[in-house]
This record gives sequence, C-alpha cells and structure tokens, in this order.
Amino acid sequence: MLRNKSFVKRTRKGNIVRTVKEHYLRDDIICGTSSCAHPVCNASTQPKPLSPSPRDSIKWKRHYVVPDTNALVNHIDIFERPIINNVVVLSTVLDELRGLSMPTYTRVRAILRDEERAWFVFSNEHHRETFIERNADESPNDRNDRAIRTAVVWLTKHLKQLGITPVMVTNDEDNLRKASDVAACRMDELLGVYSEHPELPDMMGSVNITDRKSDDVWTGYDEHLSPVQVQAGLKGGLLVQGTLQIAPYNYLEGSVYATLPDGTEQRVLVVGRNDMNRAVQGDKVAVQIWPKAQWRNAPSTALVDEDEDKVPSVTEEPKKDDGGSAKRVRRADGSATKADKLDDPAALDTKLGEPTGHVVGIIRRNWRSYCAFLDPNFTTRNARASNAPTTVSVLAMDRRIPKIKIRTRQADSLAGQRFVVALDSWPRESRYPLGHFVRALGSAGDKATETEVLLLEHDVPFQPFTQRVREDLPAEGAAWTFDAERDQVVSGKRHDLRSLDVCSIDPPGCTDIDDALHATRLPNGNFQVGVHIADVTNFVKPKTAMDTEAAYRSTTVYLVDRRIDMLPELLGTNLCSLMSNVDRLAFSCMWELDNDANIVSAQFHKSVIHSKASLTYDQAQARIDDSAQHDTITTSIRDLNMLAKKLRARRMEAGALTLSSPEVRFRLENDSQDPVDVELKALKETNALVEEFMLLANISVARKIYEHFPDAAMLRRHPEPLAQSFDSLQQALKPLNIQLETGSSLALAQSLDRAVLPDDPYFNNLVRILTTRCMMQAQYFCSGTLTPDEFRHYGLATEIYTHFTSPIRRYADVMVHRLLHAAVDRDAGYASELTNKVAMAEQSDVLNHRHRMAQQAGRASVELYTSLFFKGKTVDEEGYVTQVLQNGFSVLIPSYGVEGIVYTTSKGDTPALEYDKAAHSLVSSDASVSIGLFQHVRVVLQVDDSPVSANVGSMRRKLLLQLVEPHVPGLSLTETELSAIRATKPTQRSESQIIELVTTHPEQVQSI
Repeated sequence: MLRNKSFVKRTRKGNIVRTVKEHYLRDDIICGTSSCAHPVCNASTQPKPLSPSPRDSIKWKRHYVVPDTNALVNHIDIFERPIINNVVVLSTVLDELRGLSMPTYTRVRAILRDEERAWFVFSNEHHRETFIERNADESPNDRNDRAIRTAVVWLTKHLKQLGITPVMVTNDEDNLRKASDVAACRMDELLGVYSEHPELPDMMGSVNITDRKSDDVWTGYDEHLSPVQVQAGLKGGLLVQGTLQIAPYNYLEGSVYATLPDGTEQRVLVVGRNDMNRAVQGDKVAVQIWPKAQWRNAPSTALVDEDEDKVPSVTEEPKKDDGGSAKRVRRADGSATKADKLDDPAALDTKLGEPTGHVVGIIRRNWRSYCAFLDPNFTTRNARASNAPTTVSVLAMDRRIPKIKIRTRQADSLAGQRFVVALDSWPRESRYPLGHFVRALGSAGDKATETEVLLLEHDVPFQPFTQRVREDLPAEGAAWTFDAERDQVVSGKRHDLRSLDVCSIDPPGCTDIDDALHATRLPNGNFQVGVHIADVTNFVKPKTAMDTEAAYRSTTVYLVDRRIDMLPELLGTNLCSLMSNVDRLAFSCMWELDNDANIVSAQFHKSVIHSKASLTYDQAQARIDDSAQHDTITTSIRDLNMLAKKLRARRMEAGALTLSSPEVRFRLENDSQDPVDVELKALKETNALVEEFMLLANISVARKIYEHFPDAAMLRRHPEPLAQSFDSLQQALKPLNIQLETGSSLALAQSLDRAVLPDDPYFNNLVRILTTRCMMQAQYFCSGTLTPDEFRHYGLATEIYTHFTSPIRRYADVMVHRLLHAAVDRDAGYASELTNKVAMAEQSDVLNHRHRMAQQAGRASVELYTSLFFKGKTVDEEGYVTQVLQNGFSVLIPSYGVEGIVYTTSKGDTPALEYDKAAHSLVSSDASVSIGLFQHVRVVLQVDDSPVSANVGSMRRKLLLQLVEPHVPGLSLTETELSAIRATKPTQRSESQIIELVTTHPEQVQSI
C-alpha cells in the first residue's frame, strides 16, 4: 500500500516549497524467527536469525527482548555482551538512534551484522499492521513510544503459535504504564533473568553523589551555558572553541588551540578542575578567556601518580580588591583564585604570558569506554556483605581522565585487576564523573592483559575478522595463482612485467611486502625505474564487507610483539604480498629518469611482476658494498642508490626536513615473548633508497589523481608549525649561540644542519627530536575541502602529496589506488564515494584518527616492553634534559630511547630546585647547580617493584628515574643509596649472557 505524506519546508534561499514523500506499507515483512510457520515468513528467503528456542525465564518463559530507544542508548554496554541475544530491534528505534546518538547507532549496527548474536531488525514502520500515524496532539517522542508498543502487540500475537513472548524493555515509567497489554519490564528486571552473570547489574550505572563528607564546604562547579548562549558567545567573539587536550604530565592542566578575538591562533591554557568545569580529555568546549593579568608565564607542573583529593585545592575563592571587583590569582595546583590589580602596569608586564581561560560550555562530548583499576586507597567506610553494592573510585589508565565513581558488587574481586568502565554523567554537584562497570580484563601486570588494555585505550579494532569478511576472500584461498586471462593480461588491461629484475627491500621478518623496485639502463643512457605496489584493490572491492572493515580499521597497527592487520592474513602476508619467486599483481609507477634523476616521463598501469629477491636492508646494503657482486639485481640496487642520493639532495635543497625520534627494537624470547635486549634502530643507505622512491611515487601519483579528480583526490598535507611552538626550544638554544630559523622549511632545515656542538655528536640528533615535537601533525584530506595553497607538505617541502605505496596496511592508499585506476583507465568503474567530497572528507577524519591512535599504540607497546625489560633491573645511564617543568625535568636516555621525569620534590617537601624563569632552568637554593634543556645528567632507571595494587604508580607500572649527577643535596642519590638499591635487586644474567643464549641456544630461552 502506498501512502503519501506532504509537508512544507524553507530552502536555503528562503523559498517555501511543498515536498511529497511516499511511504510504502507492505504485507510481506517477516518476524525473523527461523521456524515460523506463518505463510509470509515460511515463504521468505530473507535471513531469519532469531532462534526458536530463546532464553527461558520463570516469568515470561521463552522470550525475545525488544528494547526501546532509551534502553539501548543508556545500556548499550550491556546489550553488547554476547549473553544478550535474540533481540528484536524495531525500525522505529533504529531511526531514533540515528538522530539521537550516532555512536550507539553504529554499535547496534555492528551487533546486527554479527550473525552469531541473533539480532533482527523488524521493519515496523513499513508493515501495514504496525505503522501508525502521529496524532494531532502527540509529540514525536510519544508517537514513537506508541509505535513501539503497537509493534510489540503485533509480535505477541504473531509469535503466540511458537510459545515465544516478546518483552519490551524500557525505563520510561509512562511507556511502561501504557504497555499493560504486553509483556514489559525495566532494565534491572530483565537482568534478573541473567542471574549467572552477577556483573551485569554493575553496568547499570546508578551512583549516588550524596556521599560527601559533612565538613565539605565545596559548592560544586559552575553551570554550563546553554547551546544557544554558547553559539551567541562564539559569534560575538566573547568565547573561543576547541578540543581540550590534557597535559601528559599534569592531569590538572589542559589546553585548547583556538582563534582569539584579535584573530591570532593561540594555545589557551585551562588549569585546574574548576576551570576545566567537568570537561574531559577530547571534549570540544567553549572557553572564556581570562583577562591578561591572569595569563600564565611559568612552565607546567608535573604531578606524580597520587590521589587527586590530596593535591592542593582546585576550588576558586573570589576576593574583592580595593575597587570592589572579584579577581583571581593561581594556587599551587594552578587553579585561579584572584588576580593582581589591573591598574598596576608593573603587574601587567610580569603577568603577560600564555592565555588562560575557563570552560563555560560543552559543545560535544568525546566520552568513550576507559580501561581502569580500583583506587588502591579504597577502603569501605562501613562493614558490608561481600556482594553488597558500594560506591568506589576507579582510576583510568589514561592519567588525563579524572577519577570516576562507580557502584559495584565486585569491589573486593576488582582489586589488582584491569577492567573497563564507561561514563554516564557529570552533575555539577559531583567532584568527579559518574560511570558504570562494563567488563573485566584480567590481572594488572599480566602481559596479555596489559596489551589488551593498550589496544582498547587507543581505539584499535583487534577482534578477529568476521565470517562475512572472510567470505570476500578468493575461493581458492592460499592456492590462488595468477591467471593471464582472468587478470586481464590477455586483454591488455594489465601489463606483464615479469621479465624485469624486480626486488623488494624491507626490515627483517617482514611478510606484508607492499612494494618492490627495479632499475634498468636504457639505450639512450637514461634509466627506467619502477616502483611496484601490491594491487590490493584487485581483491578488496568497493562496498564489500571486507572493504567496509578495512575502511573501519584504516591501518595496520604494529606492536612490539604482534601486528594487528587491516586486511585478513591471506591477503596481507600472502596473495597481495610481493614475495619473491611468485607471480603477483601490482600497480606500477614507471619513470624514465636521466642521470641527474630528473623525470623525463611517467606512466601508471596495473601489472603482474615476478620479484627475483626479497632482501632486508642489511642484505641490500651488503650487495652495494660488495665490489665482487655484479649480478643484475645488485646492479639495479646500485643504480637505484645512486639516483636516490640525487633525489634526496634535491629534496634537501628544496627545504625538506630531516627530523628524528628515538626508536627502539626489542629482542624477544621465542616462547614467552619477554624482552631480553633493547637497541636503537640503525638506519642504512638502503633505508633512504627505498624512502626516496616511495616519496617520488607518492608525489607523482598525487599530481595524477588531482589532475583527474580536482575536487575528490585523497591527499596528505603537513601544515606549517606555529611560530610560538619553538619559543621554549629557541630560548634553550640561545646560550649556545644557536638560532633556529623558522620562516620556511628550507630555513629551518639549514639552521638544523648548523645546530652542532663539536664535543657532543648526539646534540644535533637531540635538537631534531625536540624540533619534531614542535611540528603539527600531517593529515589526510579531500582536495575539494581546502584551497591548493593549503595542500603543501611542510616536512617534505612538496606542494602536493599522498599515500600510494602501502595499500596492505593503509586504507588511504586503497582509496588512492582506486582513484589512480579510474584516472588511467577510462573503462575502469569506480564507486560513487570516490567523487563524493563529503564522504571522502568523513573518511579522511577516520583515517587521521586511526593513524594517530596506531602511532600512540605503538609507542605504548614500547613503553610496556620497556617496563618489562627493566623489571628487576637497576640501570645507571647518562641522558639529556628534554623538558623543564616547575617541579621536575624530563630526561631522554639515548642508549635505550626511553624518556621519563625526574621529580625535584616529593609531596609536601621543600623543593630541592627552584624554577628560574629568566634562564628557563631549575636552580638549587645556593645557586651551585643549574639544570636546563640539553644538559647532560646521570640517572638511575627502575620499575616500581611494589605489589601490583600497592599504589597508583605500581598499578600504572611507570618507569622511575632518580638523579645521580649532578649532585643536588636532598635530591640526587648518594653512592651509598645507589649501592643499597642495587643490593636489593635479584641477581640476573647480564645482557651479553642473555643475548648469547638467545643467539646460540634458542631452545633454552624458557629458563631466562
């Protein structure tokens, strides 16, 4: 049956138009039960995931669960548990979810795709007997509630023949009262059916906030402005907006990069819980800038892992000055209380510094699930039964997240455990946000548990690929082989390049080989050079389950001990991998280069190659260095190396930056995968060889796809850094008579080359590491969303750039391959998303998020294994000061590539060093010792060996650094203290013994 619905709306130009929307009502919509004998259901070939034997209960017997919208929004963590199956999701509910909570909608859709969960969408809005019109005096919400009840009534009658009862789940009292003619219950009543899972009630999230001490005079946070007020303030220039980023060393200091009312882009500090005003890391917030008299001119304070309640007060106490107006100054924790008089010019001169502000509204929350642990300081106030619910504090593994209050029956069993919690709300009357328990992960300190924690914390999808994804793999599986006709060599669509002397050069143990190269001398004296990239898009077709999953994962994530693949292993390490001595499909970028590495011509085409060798960087370097080798592969590598040096020199002349970061590699035991050695990664000429030709391919492809798709090319840009980002570094270099020129990338590159100290060969590398930290992050973007002037990649000094060379591990490259194929082959079909600027921009945001999270997960994995490596060890090493804080300084240990903080005082103690603003250094009370940026220090590295749940620091397993030299009374370890620390450590094999054992007797590694 066809129904027409007409309505009027105003267009962007202000015109009023009438729109008619057709709504089809059908009689052939099924209930989703696999054994339903109704003629319509029995005749249908649609999937019927609902089981004829669902869960049984005393009250409802066999039943299906039918949640309303609020039940899913408020309790999605519970519904995601595999135990909650045979669920009917009404189309009314899905439509409401899409508009109310897109994250919840996405999570529900993910469950519906999992065939093992037995969830089914019943299209009640298109069923003739369940669709209802909205009454004249009825709100949209009331109409939808009535539609849900109507659908449950129909399902009750329909399923009666099977002895199955649909149970509507809602916490809406009015909706529950009106559902008198169907089975209905609250969420807590439903959970009573799952009595074998006592943790489920903990996930309800019912926390009281009336547990403050009687002598607590705190009156709560400020009220947030309404959305209308926020928008008016932003429009009027009274407020600024941005994403709140909490400092890694101080959870009471945040910042927002925003455009100030005067038009300048500036970092605005938000210091103290009161000024953060219930904003959490990642929230998009509206900020009111404090007067300049309250701007900050001192560096950050580093906070040790401790109970936040014991940190000096974050409250704000307005006090009137002589003029009668309330002003603020800063307390020890950095929060504002009152300001100096604004009519004092001297005060103004000394107070000018970084802008500070106060959060007045939340524009968009960025809450997620957090890995956490029970506050080690938790003690029950009164005697209680072991399973009685109690309110406890939990601390997130991410130090930037505030303490969270949850209510649980598992307080005793959660001690020493890692578990997941979710935030529910943050009332202004509560010091901390309120949340609920989601699920347990395992014991703190367990390597498998800690690895799962870091994957969850960095939003890395690591679940096994679903059956639907695996169904998109070639039917032949690992037996798949190249077929000239099927793979379009016969038709001429794919070029046969198997005769070329192609080879790959990769790190040791690499199995997902994306790229291979070749160089051949031409009769005219020039070179034919080819970069051959795995043809992933031959196997990953648009709009398939595999493509959707790859787009969602966006990148392969590399941890110390494992790899989380973007694509199933069959593709990533086999059929797409350009391994040697097998025919493999590729997308080739071919140039003719002259002897000065200038491009004479360029071609792009699908191809089939047969790699002659899979080499490591060391093996390729050995071929270059061995003058006795003259085979075709070696000659090709030498030619590539010669050309790469010229390409690199030209890039450097154009202003490309050579930056640096400390990278380490762990040697792991074969069985336990415990780290037994750590070393810095060494780079060789062959690393640069591969890098240069990958860059050349990426730039060439970027130009090609932008030429054909000027509004929808997937590109990558690196914004120019803010000049003020270099201020601290410039100040530290000034006493060394070194000045960084930041006007352009070329000027910066040249000044970095001059930043050397003759007696310190590591100094230049250190300056490059700190310069890297001043940079903006590179970003994927759609060409149609920015002007060409904004395309520039600052670090590479190129006007246009993209990613083409790693489609096995980056989805951005998959998109670029499709664009390039469409650009070079007029007959190639491509998905509409490739020309949809909005869709491309949305996918760019996903790519940027996943790429950033993958990098952070990799670093977190290194930190985890660093902690494991140093467990039970005391290491005395030299390092460099890389950051100066008010109460400490960070130290980089070059020999291990690790960095940590040396605190200059313990809680409540007098600081051993005081901050000197003029010199941006820490100075002892007698001025005999000064510690500043780049200074050499000697430190002891340890891991907290306290019992796992003894304190916050041991639960986070942070590396501890203690100063040895220079000697600062009251701070540095004495030789006696150092000897005592070493004596308490267990006797262990030396590093050389471990390395020798792993190398020569791998079968004995279990005993290490």
